[in-house]
Amino acid sequence: MDLEKRPEQPAPQTDLRASDADRDRTADILREALAEGRLTAEEHAERIDGVYRAKTHAELEPLVRDLPGAHTQHRPAASSPAPNRPTMGAVPAVADENLVAVFSTSARKGRWRVGRRTHAYAIFGNIEIDLSEAIFEYQQVVIKAVSVFGNVEVRVPENISLRGSGGGVLGNFEVDTLDSADPDAPVVYVDGIAVLGNIEAKPKRGKRLRDLHDRRRKHLDG
Repeated sequence: MDLEKRPEQPAPQTDLRASDADRDRTADILREALAEGRLTAEEHAERIDGVYRAKTHAELEPLVRDLPGAHTQHRPAASSPAPNRPTMGAVPAVADENLVAVFSTSARKGRWRVGRRTHAYAIFGNIEIDLSEAIFEYQQVVIKAVSVFGNVEVRVPENISLRGSGGGVLGNFEVDTLDSADPDAPVVYVDGIAVLGNIEAKPKRGKRLRDLHDRRRKHLDG
């Protein structure tokens, strides 16, 4: 008779709470399956709905159990921070869009297509640039902001990279640096000068680009 105590087996990990990143990875597998014809549009819609309702790994696992992507071992890529400046020639010197607020307000938010370069000029005014639901067609985006007795606020999704270069003259220039774990994530560069004004760029809490890979694929295929 074996009287030796055997080590207890660890409890299954499927009852762990799922994170936003876990749900995003599961959604990516379903999108690949739809593109390859393994799922119909109706099946994909039904499973995607289940993904964003899931609270644990046990609820996510059955949604992709019959798909090859669920059984592929993904090695974490060595994370390399985004460059501090855009790649030479990737962003034009001329702005795709100009936002001007002189004793007034101007805003760009909701579902809009972000150009490679946007200029914002706030003179005794306020400008809001909200990228949390925007459509990114380019990986590198520059926002040049000038604030004179004004305010420029930039908000970005939490899962992109964010860089800043600028300063203030009796004013405030503040950019919260972000590094995305996804090498294909957009990088937003905020350059600016605040003269007796304010320029601020930060992530918008709880906002993420869920269809990042689809958007990048469509741009590259086009």
